[in-house]
Amino acid sequence: MAPPTSTLTAEARRRLSALEELSDLGDGFKVAMRDLDIRGAGDLLGAEQSGFITDIGFDTYCKILDDAVKELKEGEFKELFAEELQEKANAPVVLDCTLETDLEVLIPETYVSNVAERINLYVRLDRLQDEAALEAFQQELQDRFGSLPPPVKTLLQLVKLRWLSQKLGLSKLKLKNGAMRCYFSVTAHAHQDSVLERVFVYVQQHPRRCRMQEVEAQLLLIIDHIADITQAQATLEAL
Repeated sequence: MAPPTSTLTAEARRRLSALEELSDLGDGFKVAMRDLDIRGAGDLLGAEQSGFITDIGFDTYCKILDDAVKELKEGEFKELFAEELQEKANAPVVLDCTLETDLEVLIPETYVSNVAERINLYVRLDRLQDEAALEAFQQELQDRFGSLPPPVKTLLQLVKLRWLSQKLGLSKLKLKNGAMRCYFSVTAHAHQDSVLERVFVYVQQHPRRCRMQEVEAQLLLIIDHIADITQAQATLEAL
């Protein structure tokens, strides 16, 4: 039904190739995504379907679009999105915090033998947002696999520790060799002076086990004599 391949443009050949490869039941979405890739996506919010996305890349295009929408929400339409903006104001100072520890933190193979199931549990755990969801997750583990071994208990505590770190504006937290190193995000705390004030007061009150220094444009708080995650969590709560 098509002209000789030699007479077709490169784009037309790619379209025919897509139809040949994706002909099974349920492949409609894959065909649409392949077509999107061939055309370059285009203006996502408009009628035109060919744009400059091929020049700047999909990720950059999405970032530009997200920034534009955010600007409208916070400016011209801030009254319509007042509730959403308030929720963002109450959200953690940073969106993520990297944790490093020398403690045994994992779901052991002896507890969950299936590799795919363990990976799924890790993914689900990473997506939890609050205490209620964490408690439900813990109860599910106990119901399905039995009593929690120590490494799993430590892992669940580590999730709470990360949440506390995010609220304080920590970009990284290291818990190793009986000490805790807290790296504060300078950018995040541009509007969080009250948090840093509390940190400074805490350091003054505990001069023998706390010290602060600046490392690579980040404020580093070092706290010694941290025996376990429970003590680390209590220390962050005191901040």
